[in-house]
Amino acid sequence: MKIRLGYVAIALNLPKVTSSSSLTYTNYERQGSDEKKLNKLKSVTLSNLDDLYKILRYNVENNIHFYRITSALVPLSTHPHVENWNYRSIFNKDFKRIGDFIKQNCMRVDTHPDEFNVLNSIREDVVENTKRNLWSHANLFEDMKYNEGKMILHVGSSQGGKEAAMNRFINNFKEFPKDITSRVILENDDKTFTTKEVLKMCKILSIPMVLDVHHHICNNENDLLLPMIKDIFNTWNNEALPPKVHFSSPREGEKDRKHSDFINPHHFIEFLEGCRDFNTDFDIMLEAKKKDLALYKLAEDIRKIKKNWKWLDETTLEI
Repeated sequence: MKIRLGYVAIALNLPKVTSSSSLTYTNYERQGSDEKKLNKLKSVTLSNLDDLYKILRYNVENNIHFYRITSALVPLSTHPHVENWNYRSIFNKDFKRIGDFIKQNCMRVDTHPDEFNVLNSIREDVVENTKRNLWSHANLFEDMKYNEGKMILHVGSSQGGKEAAMNRFINNFKEFPKDITSRVILENDDKTFTTKEVLKMCKILSIPMVLDVHHHICNNENDLLLPMIKDIFNTWNNEALPPKVHFSSPREGEKDRKHSDFINPHHFIEFLEGCRDFNTDFDIMLEAKKKDLALYKLAEDIRKIKKNWKWLDETTLEI
């Protein structure tokens, strides 16, 4: 069983590098002329793309094969009042350079659209806004020519009751363009939709599921996790990449939904040992506040605690 570790968006070992520089609509409007507005958009976006390339290069240099790209890569890319922002054509070569680098180095990358994307909202305008936002993620993968790119979603709203909300998601999902839905993977959340419920939906829709271990601990309705893992992994059977799991540690107390700076290595090891019987390779996204530093710390802790476990490189272990 091979396990690869990854981290989210920000490389703290690169303190002056960020792919998430923002431009608010208010600041955009203050630029004055259309030319100045466009130049500001182009300047911030180019900085983000250049810094994303630096982060990816840093990951390769440190044998980090799994990474989540920020959702703030292109400022105001979906804002309804920002017109003639043809960033896809303007930065076509930059997207291709990034995609080529990812593929040449056999990296795995994905995205996680924010919580304002609610595919099962009872409001049509929210569903339409979600579709527009998800197009930007699908287009990113398309422009990078990265066929394996996936975006992680939560089920979303529970208005009208969970059963009705789940049915709304399923019905809306089936109406969304295939170019979007083929890239969606569903994740259990920490307050509403449990692992068992999300797994059921993934089976109905024939899409992969991301297990978030921390979310399951916070929200499980007394369902045991290990008996569901094989079925969760099986939702990835038709995918080019192995299953992925999210792992974080609570900041305070077992069911604190906030993420800690680092990962509790004993809980992490306990989870991996529980998965050994399934003998399935999978990747783990570490959702810790200390980002890449938390990844290095976890690897160091595991080496001290489990001296007999085999490491294939700095971030990949085989047990």
